[in-house]
Order: sequence, then structure tokens, then C-alpha cells
Amino acid sequence: MNVLTAAAELVEKANELALACHVGPDGDALGSMLGFAASAQLAGKKVVASFGSPFDVPVSYRHLPIDLLSDPAGFPKEPGTMVTFDAASLDRLGELAKPAANAQQLLVIDHHVTTVGFGHVNVIDPKVSATGELVYQLIVTLGWPIDARVATSLHTALVTDTGRFQYSNTSPQTLHIAARLVELGARPEVAGQNIYEETSFGYLKVAAAVLGRAELDADRKLVWSELRQADLTAAGANPGEVDQLIDLVRLPGEAEVAVLIKEAENATVKVSLRSRGTIDVGSIAQGLSGGGHHNAAGFTHHGTAEEAIDLIRKALDG
Repeated sequence: MNVLTAAAELVEKANELALACHVGPDGDALGSMLGFAASAQLAGKKVVASFGSPFDVPVSYRHLPIDLLSDPAGFPKEPGTMVTFDAASLDRLGELAKPAANAQQLLVIDHHVTTVGFGHVNVIDPKVSATGELVYQLIVTLGWPIDARVATSLHTALVTDTGRFQYSNTSPQTLHIAARLVELGARPEVAGQNIYEETSFGYLKVAAAVLGRAELDADRKLVWSELRQADLTAAGANPGEVDQLIDLVRLPGEAEVAVLIKEAENATVKVSLRSRGTIDVGSIAQGLSGGGHHNAAGFTHHGTAEEAIDLIRKALDG
């Protein structure tokens, strides 16, 4: 029995499904979870879907079926069957890690190379472009319906984790699945406009502040900047609106590695890394208690932005 068949049997036996993705969800995490949730409902399953605090849905993902989301405070404490999406480890689930640990049956679906198989059944494949690919394969294996909402959600997962199909993780299979999802009702123009072509005016103010303090370390081919809480406050912007800032920081051709350091609460910073392909930022992040992929990764540092960038410099120096 292959792992998709085992996952399908686990899910099919459950009348109710508790679904969770990683904290601070991106398009792959939300798209995968909500696509699965919508398909499960069509198949007659009861579902609860959520993610750990802060429970803020980025406005760029408002085209997804966010009506299926529930506040984590009401999440089952001991689920019968729970499924996690795009979470490389239990701690990435925030307060929903405890329900996952207490679940009678836990299915883990993810594509990160650093993923720890913490479920009773683990559908993990680092070779696919996005968790959304695996979710699509599982839904097909289950024989569940795929309507326009499901298709749009899964298409969003693929679009975001492949950088609009321009990253090296875009495979022929990725494009075949994307084409099939469009046939089933996904609207690429809706996802594209919401994610990449529309934001608040405050975003421009935040972007100006972040780009204004960008620094280039020419010797290490490193460009980096810092997003401060004061930037968000001054601009009246929501943290969920600025997830794409790393794509601006990574533009300079002089740099092989781009870093955006976001000031967080409790004297911590969240660090996003991007690579043009020569340098494995996933390994760097993993060495700093984080994770991710060869070209996109991240970690959390308990300290200052300056300390975090020094750790990255040391890692680049070997």
C-alpha cells in the first residue's frame, strides 16, 4: 500500500476532520488546507479548519473560501482525525500542536525537505513544488469532488510556492495539475490580482521604509533589510499585507541571497531567506533551528536583527 492510499483510507473512515496549517500561513498552507476542507465538505465530511495565533488572514487571500476557517480557540482538543498542511514540525502549528499530539489519528501532508514525520501517516515529498500538489493527488485518490472553490484554492497553493511558476521547483507535473485545476474552475486572474496586484496604500509606506534601510554586503553577495513594528504602526498596515516584501528585497542582481528580518514580539525576529539557486538557504535556516527549501527558507531568532544577520554572515562564510 502506498502512502497516498494509506492517507485516503485514514481520511475516508472519519466523519469529522480537524484541519490545521502552520502559523502565519502563506498561500500554499491556506490554499492546501481550504481546498481540502472545501472538497471534504462536498464529500459529506464535517470539517473544522484553523491555524495558530495570531489568527489573522492576509487580505491577499480573501478570494479563498475563508468562511471555512474557525478561531483556534474552538479547535478540538483531542481530535479523532486531524490533518496538518505545510507544517514541517509540531511547533509550526502554534497552540494547535497540542491537539495534533493528542489526535487519535494524525495525517501530515508537507513538502519541506526538513519535515519531521510526526504523524501516524505522513505524506511528505520534497520533490513536489507545493503541498497543494500532494493535496490534489490525495483528493483524486479519494475520488472527492473538485469544484471552482477547491480548484482556486489549490491553484493558489501552486502559484504562490512556485513564484507564479517561475521558480526551479516548477515541474511538468506542477503545470499539468495547474492546467487541470483551471479546467475545473480555477480563475488565475482572480488569484493573481488579489495576491500580486492589489494592496493597501499603507503597504507602499512600509515598503519605502524597508527598502530605505536595505544593505548590500557585496563580498558575500547578500542583500538584507529589516521590517520594524513601528513601520506597520506608522503606515496603519496589517502584518499580513507585507508578506511579499521579500520579493522586493531580492531584486538586486548583485546578490545571491536576500534576507528580510521582521521584528516580532517578545524580543524575537522572524527571518525570511531567498536564494537565486547557488546557495542552499534551506540548510542555513535548518542550522539555525528553522527550515524550508533550497531557495526559500526561514527561522526565528530570539534576539536582534543585527544578531540574526551576523549568524547568516557566519553561515555564508562556511
